[in-house]
Amino acid sequence: MPLIAAATGATPSRRPVWFMRQAGRSLPEYREIRAGRGMLESCFEAELVAEITMQPVRRHDTDAAILFSDIVVPLRAAGIDLDIVAGTGPVIASPIRTAADVAGMPRLDPSSVGAVTSAIGMIIDELPDEKALIGFAGAPFTLASYLIEGGPSRTYERTKAMMLAEPDLWHSFMGRIADITIAFLRAQLDAGVDALQLFDSWAGALSKAQYDEYVAPHSARVMAEVAEYGVPRIHFGVGTGELLNSMTDVGVEVIGVDWRIPLDEAADRVGHRVAIQGNLDPTVLLAGDDAVLEREIDKVVAAGERAIAAGTPGHIFNLGHGVMPNTDAGAVTRAVELIHAL
Repeated sequence: MPLIAAATGATPSRRPVWFMRQAGRSLPEYREIRAGRGMLESCFEAELVAEITMQPVRRHDTDAAILFSDIVVPLRAAGIDLDIVAGTGPVIASPIRTAADVAGMPRLDPSSVGAVTSAIGMIIDELPDEKALIGFAGAPFTLASYLIEGGPSRTYERTKAMMLAEPDLWHSFMGRIADITIAFLRAQLDAGVDALQLFDSWAGALSKAQYDEYVAPHSARVMAEVAEYGVPRIHFGVGTGELLNSMTDVGVEVIGVDWRIPLDEAADRVGHRVAIQGNLDPTVLLAGDDAVLEREIDKVVAAGERAIAAGTPGHIFNLGHGVMPNTDAGAVTRAVELIHAL
């Protein structure tokens, strides 16, 4: 598998590429199959999960499928009352803000994500041998921010207030979320995924000192608890250029990089210890111009090659965040063709 080769320091047969949110609203077949179905409802229907996961692989010839799911799926499966509201995102019915709330946090019974593991089996049956299946979960900090704030936030003021003012409660809370994340990832790994990605989407809201003290120990525990499976572990967050070294320290084989810094600079920051993933600006796919697309892809590839020349084990091409909903599916296909042709 080209992606696994690049992640582990081997020589891939071609430059591996996949895109975050490659399965989604940019695909007409996705919009058709999701019509009238809620997001969370869709994530608990095995046949639907398998079909949506495979759609971009069939259309774009990406080198990996990523399981169609959402970072709040294990929270819902554990029994937390939440919903994904169109145009808003995850909304928590009863935010968790007190010691009593934390003490009442449920655990995840792996049987509650049976639809997810069944879908993985269906995907593996269809996925070509040379293509990897990536499982994923939300990192404890990002899940904590939703649970405390009650939904998306720009400032994370309640989250940071608990973190700084009630550190013992914070660490207890993060430990319970880590338990859920570990159980969800292990269920996916037992079902046969080839790699996993931990999304700490909102870690960029933190200083390095805050991340190191309040977040890193819990993400490190998640990574340690899945290490025995021997699959590549990818770590990604948005706006985390100043945290890349710390995010690598938690124990990964691949560090994901958003579009804000060149890949070779990111590789320098982590000491060329791990493979790198990224980092085309998602808006490039909206430019509607093949010359622009080719130019920007070339820049990313050149930076990746400079990193490899300096000792980085490998480069997995991706965006610096997810495919935007109004992206033309043809632009994504063209990008994959250009990347594979280089």
